[in-house]
Amino acid sequence: MFTKAKQNMNDDVIVYQRKGKVKEIWRRYKKNKGAMIGLIMLVIIAALLIFGPLLVPYDLAITQNSSLMLKGPSSEHIFGNDGFGRDIFARIIYGGRTSVAIALIATVASCIVGSILGAVAGYFGKAVDNVIMRALDIFMSVPDILFTMAVVYALGASFTNLIVALTLAYFTNYVRLVRSEVLTLSEQDYIEASSAGGATSFRIILSHIIPNAVGVIIINTTLNVAKIIIYESTLSFLGLGMPAPQPEWGQMLSEAREFMRNAPHMMLFPTLAIVIIACAINLVGDGLRDSLDPRLKS
Repeated sequence: MFTKAKQNMNDDVIVYQRKGKVKEIWRRYKKNKGAMIGLIMLVIIAALLIFGPLLVPYDLAITQNSSLMLKGPSSEHIFGNDGFGRDIFARIIYGGRTSVAIALIATVASCIVGSILGAVAGYFGKAVDNVIMRALDIFMSVPDILFTMAVVYALGASFTNLIVALTLAYFTNYVRLVRSEVLTLSEQDYIEASSAGGATSFRIILSHIIPNAVGVIIINTTLNVAKIIIYESTLSFLGLGMPAPQPEWGQMLSEAREFMRNAPHMMLFPTLAIVIIACAINLVGDGLRDSLDPRLKS
């Protein structure tokens, strides 16, 4: 995309300046209404999670109050109270901070591990590729949810162990994705020129191959955040999440099962929180995919 530069009256030459890459991506992103809606939703959610402690104290999320058991939404407790009299809005805020933190860290960790392995497998090929891909087949032979459950059960439920389990379950997605990109990029002339110029394989991978594959990595990473939030909530629902009294969205849904008829608000609001954040992230991810894909330029 080019923009016309300012022209002097006596000058017959028209100069064009190329827009920055980030500006061009943002221009295409803004044209996607769904992506903009997702971005606005995500900004609001992020603000609530970041500044949540200024709105509600943590004590409301863990302090039991028998006089408020199963109370519906009110002016004092806008989402009502759960079976122990705890404020549901406070538990959603603090549970969201935990769930999103785990999802972000696990996503970044799986992205780093998977991207490096995929780049190495695609660039070196032959024996190295065979070893990495056969090991990957072993990991992928077990369903993700069963694998994460087994790891958490073996290591114990904690913040760190949940991240480890989710990282091991999701790094495989990046290995195949980056490997396929590297197989294409490694045949380019500039890669051969760098190799002929004496650049090491490590430097070529970090300086040329991964940066040129960053588009597909960013898209996959964004979409994986939503998946991992849902997976983490599933683990919490099954009793393999953070230990009590630390609130989590999946744990809240598990506790709400026996009160579905008497206090449907207990299940309604955590469910909406999971659906809304997953929807927002997926909309943003779809927008990034369309913006970063050069075949969709307009």
